[in-house]
Order: sequence, then structure tokens, then C-alpha cells
Amino acid sequence: MTSPLFLIDETKDNLPLDGDQLQQGWVLELPDAVRRHALGAMRLKAGEELQLSNGKGLRIKARVLNEQDGTAEVQGFEKEPEPQIKLALIQALAKTGHDEQAIEMSTQIGVDTVIPWQADRSIARYKAGRTDRKWRQTLIAATEQSRRAWIPKLEECVNSKGIEAICRRACVHGDVVVVLHQDETNHWSNIEDAVREMMDRTLEDKRPRTVYVIVGPEGGISETEVLRFRDAGALCCVLGKNILRAATAGPVALSLLSRTTGRIL
Repeated sequence: MTSPLFLIDETKDNLPLDGDQLQQGWVLELPDAVRRHALGAMRLKAGEELQLSNGKGLRIKARVLNEQDGTAEVQGFEKEPEPQIKLALIQALAKTGHDEQAIEMSTQIGVDTVIPWQADRSIARYKAGRTDRKWRQTLIAATEQSRRAWIPKLEECVNSKGIEAICRRACVHGDVVVVLHQDETNHWSNIEDAVREMMDRTLEDKRPRTVYVIVGPEGGISETEVLRFRDAGALCCVLGKNILRAATAGPVALSLLSRTTGRIL
């Protein structure tokens, strides 16, 4: 069984985790939050293994030395590189926590970037200092649960004009933007073809690229928004015959993209 993973803050937790100081056999004191979770709630004992990560690709494998004083010994470590093809979810704000459910599942799947979107039909409203804090907490918890070494990057909330700008920039950079819309006739297979062409370009020029998935709120994306995004270069498609909720559409699309991009073998 894979050992549990706990995220740490290098500055706040006073742990110098750079390559020069981190060594196998190094004994460290677990941060208070990790001790409460790992040793208190999960009841890990001396000799049991755990993982620590800074959320920026560093993965430390350690073994509990003493659960009383909260010490652990480094068994090994590695730095996982960022993927060349990144996956980004542009999630419209949705009521009753459907947006948070979406980013939680997407984090488990492997999304790299999350962008909150105040869509025209969004009933929920973005509240700076509150919404972003809840979303960030959701991303952190899902990262630990799925034992990832990278926390998805949470961008600033944007409106539909901001999404249009993202579409235009994507065209310049060679990225792909996918709009999930229930009234489209374009099918997912065409999206996969476009992503594979993008992957071929990345293999040739070694430039990292991103696939953006745009998901609307409960009431769906307005026709005006769809037209604006399409005119800005986005690809629109329907995701199967069934109509998915705001909480599930993004994760389903990201799962399919994970297979296309080779993350799921």
C-alpha cells in the first residue's frame, strides 16, 4: 500500500528542502499540522512510512522514528517534473458546492491549473478572500488524498471577457481550448484529434502546451458566450448523449484527456 502523503510549507514549517541540504538519513521534526494528522488522527507508529511534499514536485519518502517527539528519517526523495502537456479546468461558479466537487475530482484525476469563472448564468458569486480560500483548501485536501507531488495552480477568477482572452492567447501559443456544450454537434473524437496534433507539435519544438476545458454553471453556457469563445478560437463539443452536471462534466473530460495524453496507460 502506498504510504500517506502530507503537504508542507517550506517557509512556515522551517524545513530547508532544497537539493543541497536534503539527504537520505536526515532526521527531521514533523511540522505540527503533519504530526496532528499523521501521528494523531492516523495513528502512525515508529517504523511506519509516510511521504512529504512541498506541492512543487518534491516527494520525500520518510519513516517515523518516534511518534512521541514527532521525528522521522528521510529514506529517499525525488523531484517530479511538470508535464509537457498540462491540463487546465476553467470551472464556472456553481451553487451548492458543485464547483468545489468538480475541482476536487479534477485534482484527483491530475488537473494542473484551475481557473474560477464568473459565467453569465452563474448563480453563485465569487467572493475574494472566501471563495478562493475554500477552493484552495479543497485543492490541498484532494492533493494529499490522491498523493500527488504537485498542487494544482489556482488562478484568479475571470469573467467571460477573460475567458475570451484566454482563448485568443491559446491560439497564439498553440494550446487547445475545449468548450463543453450540450447543444453542440461536434463530437469528442474531433477534440482528441486536435489534442494529438498539439502533442506532435510539442514533440517537435519541446514547448510546453495546455489543454483548457471550459465547463459552465448549472444553467449551462449561454449562446452568446459560446459564440464569443468559438470566434476566439475555442473548439466546442458535446460530451456524449447524457447531460452531465457542473460537478461531473469537467472530471469526465479530464479523464478522457488523461488517456489521450498518456497519463493513464
